[in-house]
Amino acid sequence: MTNQNGQSINDSTTVGSIVAEDFRKAEVFREFGIDFCCGGNKSIREACKEKGIETSEIIEDLQKLDIQDTKPEHNYNSWDLDALIGHILTVHHTYVSEALPMLDEYAAKVAEVHGESHPEVLEIFKYYTAVANELRMHMHKEEEILFPYINQIAIAKRSGQQVPPSPFGTVRGPINMMETEHVSAGNALEAIKKLSNNHTPPEDACNTFRTLYGKLEEFETDLHRHIHLESNILFPKAIKIEEELMS
Repeated sequence: MTNQNGQSINDSTTVGSIVAEDFRKAEVFREFGIDFCCGGNKSIREACKEKGIETSEIIEDLQKLDIQDTKPEHNYNSWDLDALIGHILTVHHTYVSEALPMLDEYAAKVAEVHGESHPEVLEIFKYYTAVANELRMHMHKEEEILFPYINQIAIAKRSGQQVPPSPFGTVRGPINMMETEHVSAGNALEAIKKLSNNHTPPEDACNTFRTLYGKLEEFETDLHRHIHLESNILFPKAIKIEEELMS
């Protein structure tokens, strides 16, 4: 099967590369519970084996999307890296910065008020606090160190200049650190999802409780897109461009 972008898809194609070509396909993987961001380097065959699903089910749903006339809203894979960074900052970093204060307040309140009758929210609060603190530091390092350097090499590539000096050796070093943190954040949100029964509030949940679970689900969806853009598109291209400039 070849998709509308010319990519041939079979059970050995990686999940991340499929979503990099057409982000609509992220929804197919999400419905089957397949991680397309941190686990994006797995093939369809490997991902399906882990989940106990037939590869034909996934490929059939992917084909249905390619039959449709609608095109992806954005082909992020074709964007210049500095434009992609601008998008990540204005859309995803801004979303996280705005969402965290509300989540901080609601996660703490629900844990305090409902922790005795629903002990799972105490665990959710623990995982949430860890991922929130990590994300704050993670985004700071990207905004102050990694992204400015990737912007520089993107500009150098377009203008035919030499690779600029960096304070950290090659870009692989900080990228490896960022990807380790992506996995950590993904694992924490997966734990929250399981503890909350797929973000389903109990029958006796108050409005704050329900809002917390709804916001956590929204937060997870945004973070999956955020991590996908970095791990499957931005970072591999930055490594490739730096290597080309240094050769």
